Amino acid sequence: METKNQQVLEKIYLHITSVLKYCSGCKSLEDFQSDSMRVEACVFNLMQIGELAKTSLSDEYKMQLKNIPWKQIYGMRNRIVHGYSGVNMQIVWDTISSDLPDLAKEIKAYL
Repeated sequence: METKNQQVLEKIYLHITSVLKYCSGCKSLEDFQSDSMRVEACVFNLMQIGELAKTSLSDEYKMQLKNIPWKQIYGMRNRIVHGYSGVNMQIVWDTISSDLPDLAKEIKAYL
């Protein structure tokens, strides 16, 4: 039987794969921003990833997954939710294009 932590990690993985699917044809920030629904869907999923990582996974479980940048994931969520100085779309795009593919691989390895 799966543990709650594993179920949450699977949800995080699904949110990541959704974002990657939404952006599969994007080659640049301009491509990404050309569709407001894509931007909103991706930002929503990034918020969900951060929220699940922060509140739904046990600290002990997160300590076992040392290759995952938990603090950066929470930080992204906080910037989006609280809108500190606005949401920097360049950072969002860089996260999606550079960081999420690696994060997906790391999480997939744990699943």
